[in-house]
Amino acid sequence: MSGSEHADVVVVGSGFGGAVTACRFVEAGYSVVLFERGKAYPPGSFARSPTDIATNFWDPSQGRHGLFDVWSFADFEAVVSSGLGGGSLIYANVLLRKDEKWFVRDAPACEGYESWPVSRADLEPHYAAVEKTIGVQRFPKGQPRYQHARRTELLEQAGRRLGYTAEQPPLAVTFGVDGNPPVPGAPIGEPAYGNIHGRPRITCVLCGECDLGCNYGSKNTLDHTYLSAAVHHGADLRVHHEARSITPRDGGGYTVGYVVHAPGDAVATSTLPQRTITCDRLVLAAGTFGTTYLLLRNRAALPGISQLLGRRFSGNGDLLGFVGGVPGPALGGAHAPVITTAVRVPDPLDSHGGHADGQGGSGADRGCYIQDAGYPGFAEWLIEAAGLDNEASRIVSTVYELIRSRLTGGPSHQIGALVGRLLGPGQASAGAMPLLGMGRDIPTGKMSVSDDYLQIENYPADSQPYFERLDRIMEDLAEEMGGKYHRNPLTLLSRVITVHPLGGASMGTDITTGVIDEWGEVFNHPGLYVADGAALPGPVGANPSLTIAAFADRLAEHAVDAGPVLETQP
Repeated sequence: MSGSEHADVVVVGSGFGGAVTACRFVEAGYSVVLFERGKAYPPGSFARSPTDIATNFWDPSQGRHGLFDVWSFADFEAVVSSGLGGGSLIYANVLLRKDEKWFVRDAPACEGYESWPVSRADLEPHYAAVEKTIGVQRFPKGQPRYQHARRTELLEQAGRRLGYTAEQPPLAVTFGVDGNPPVPGAPIGEPAYGNIHGRPRITCVLCGECDLGCNYGSKNTLDHTYLSAAVHHGADLRVHHEARSITPRDGGGYTVGYVVHAPGDAVATSTLPQRTITCDRLVLAAGTFGTTYLLLRNRAALPGISQLLGRRFSGNGDLLGFVGGVPGPALGGAHAPVITTAVRVPDPLDSHGGHADGQGGSGADRGCYIQDAGYPGFAEWLIEAAGLDNEASRIVSTVYELIRSRLTGGPSHQIGALVGRLLGPGQASAGAMPLLGMGRDIPTGKMSVSDDYLQIENYPADSQPYFERLDRIMEDLAEEMGGKYHRNPLTLLSRVITVHPLGGASMGTDITTGVIDEWGEVFNHPGLYVADGAALPGPVGANPSLTIAAFADRLAEHAVDAGPVLETQP
């Protein structure tokens, strides 16, 4: 079809930005078509066998249409997802709000600074709305059947002894139904809007498999919530559809060029035949990488777009470490969701009311969160099946592969096979667990497209003082727990892994300070919106999913209230 199809709103991507905006627009009576490049994952369909997991990556040119999209850039690695529900399928369920005083607003608009045109108060009602729709509960520590996750108490106590605050954060997981006491494996009733998968769901069975996709439907992922509600109201969700081009239309609106992937076919995306659909409003929510790539790739067709496109990339300060040798009973890695406890380390902004210089000096005193991380119950068996003999050989072989990839690889490529290798058999012992850190890194990354590949430079070099501090805090926590801290082997190459990429098409007060306005609309291009992590002008500090969803909810509410889109300016 060529120009024959039209929708009021086209949404690209089905993660926290796309799912929320699609639902809000269709509820308001607009016709909505949503594109998702990946496939749907009903309960019971997530990969678990070694063979299935080994091929569960996204690389269509190699015939791989799996869940995990693993990227290697010049100085860091990143893991994102591909599937109906976006990042909600593989995230660790944490729905923390961005700290009120971490909304930096008075910083100069230059490299290394962040300036948020929205405040916590602006997002507060939208935080509440998202929490209500998704359904938030906290890990019921200490209650019967939930007492085997020793790591929950140990990390909480260690954090408080060091003078930090600690809590069981709100999770998008169902432990108890309809106000009843939590119990593993209880049936979860369907909401009034039904469920697009048509399969039964049960409450959390404490298997620690959240990051691999929940086969029990215990996670309140976006396909079970916003996307099911959107379909109930008439939204057209199209899996295997990937947007490729954006062209403004005479008189307003956009033409979107897209391709359709055939699962199992090994075909480069660039060679697939392109189809088109027109729309009055276009919402880009393909994730930080996907959305920024689309805008950069189509920059020539979008005259007057901000010169800041591609700037202010942040990895949300993500850092992975490991604790080993904790004495006593097993830590219970597989007897709880992946994350149960969050330790918060303060920031100078906490005492300055959000009016610091924005850069926080060298970054050596910036705030952060550190969270426990469980692992699946079958991890030891799976890792042994990989044939990795010991920690030394694992680290040496992994580092060798990374060095080789730096010398011989393209600008970005898939390195999924290395991710499992990094975990190693030593991390699946009774006295060991991963630690997940995140916080206020410095958003100086620069994104560009070369030879149709996305590239990112200048990250995370400027944030090294921040990462060094985070590393020391993790070591202190490990010692307080009675164990020993092990740095991620990637730090041997001064690299980090992020699962929370942000920025690239960030919001600002005007075109000189951002690509989009505070309502998510691209400057000089009415009706074109950015609704995902690309919109954020700096790190959230906490897990960013809830803030992205709240921003998207605010975007959609404002767009609906504003009425028809004005004609695109020349």
